[in-house]
Amino acid sequence: MQQIQIVLPDELASFLKEKWGNLERKLIEIIVVEAYREGSISSGKLRELLGFSTPLEADKFLKLKGVDLDYDEEDFFADRQTHEQLEKEGKLKRL
Repeated sequence: MQQIQIVLPDELASFLKEKWGNLERKLIEIIVVEAYREGSISSGKLRELLGFSTPLEADKFLKLKGVDLDYDEEDFFADRQTHEQLEKEGKLKRL
């Protein structure tokens, strides 16, 4: 694992630690979100790096961070096809 060292003024470090708690975790989140936002990593990689166990957890996290999900028309049709297949197999019920 790569280690990066940064120097923060004591006053800023204290303030941010009080506000955010674990500064190391917060900085990792900021970097990972930015990498996702610019398309450098996938949502699956984001999930792995931040330790989320489900895509829903990652989606919720991204929503809280104000990040739009990378979900296009192709994804929609794939999900729709999966939904229809599960419904046909009796694994889903219409409401």
